[in-house]
Amino acid sequence: MSIRKLNMKFLLTICLLLISTPSTVSAQQSKKPPAPLTRAQRTEAERRLSDMGYWTGAVDGLFDSATRSAVIAFQKWEGRPITGQLTVTELEAILTSASPKAREVGYAHVEVDLHRQVLLLVNENDGVRVLPISSGTGKSFMDDGQMSIAYTPRGRFVVYDKTVGWEKPPFGSMYYPNYISGGVAIHGYRSVPNQPASHGCIRIPMFAARELSKLMQLGTIVLVYDQVSFVSGKSWAENPTLRQAATVNSASSEYTYRRGEAKTKPRSVVIKKTRSKIIQAGYLK
Repeated sequence: MSIRKLNMKFLLTICLLLISTPSTVSAQQSKKPPAPLTRAQRTEAERRLSDMGYWTGAVDGLFDSATRSAVIAFQKWEGRPITGQLTVTELEAILTSASPKAREVGYAHVEVDLHRQVLLLVNENDGVRVLPISSGTGKSFMDDGQMSIAYTPRGRFVVYDKTVGWEKPPFGSMYYPNYISGGVAIHGYRSVPNQPASHGCIRIPMFAARELSKLMQLGTIVLVYDQVSFVSGKSWAENPTLRQAATVNSASSEYTYRRGEAKTKPRSVVIKKTRSKIIQAGYLK
């Protein structure tokens, strides 16, 4: 009897192994990464992203830093998981999505959406070009012995000064910076994380910094907003005198944004910069 029981247990074990093996193999197969997109599919994704306004670089089917940047901007705008990867699922989402829309239309300007962490270059026909950004962390840090806050100011600004090429202030090199408020600039940076990471400036990908700077001429209106704050720039767009006055004020005043009521009066100063009178005069004369 004991031998029969042993044989039965052995046969039962064999049957269980045979039953479970296909499901185990199936589970292992399901863990395999999806097949990469073909070049034709990548080209299709780039073309669609570009048509919608995302800044892709060349539409050539090569997944380079510009393509990855466009995918990240798309994922940020659509509220999708930010992976920077171009998969079949992302391709399907790209092909079925609509173009981003600016918060305000009817005139050329720049918008910085701090909630989505994207920048929109808006033209007079309401078309957009979209880039991912990284803004101020909102955290405190020491600046010249004083407690400062890495804060990106919200509001309505103008580009009042800029630098061609590299500038090397204390907190890291900036590529083609465009100053909008005191030391706060929109500039190229080698690292543009998916979340706020700067001392207050608005970082953009390096590949687009030079062209964006050319398109953002002195006097360009820049609207920086989040989910709860927005200031219209239409009055400046309709009245050049107001915009010119705003440029003069930005160029002549120090950065005075302050936050909180702490005794230390934490500042949102990022960089103290000697302004270029030559560039300013070129716009204001």
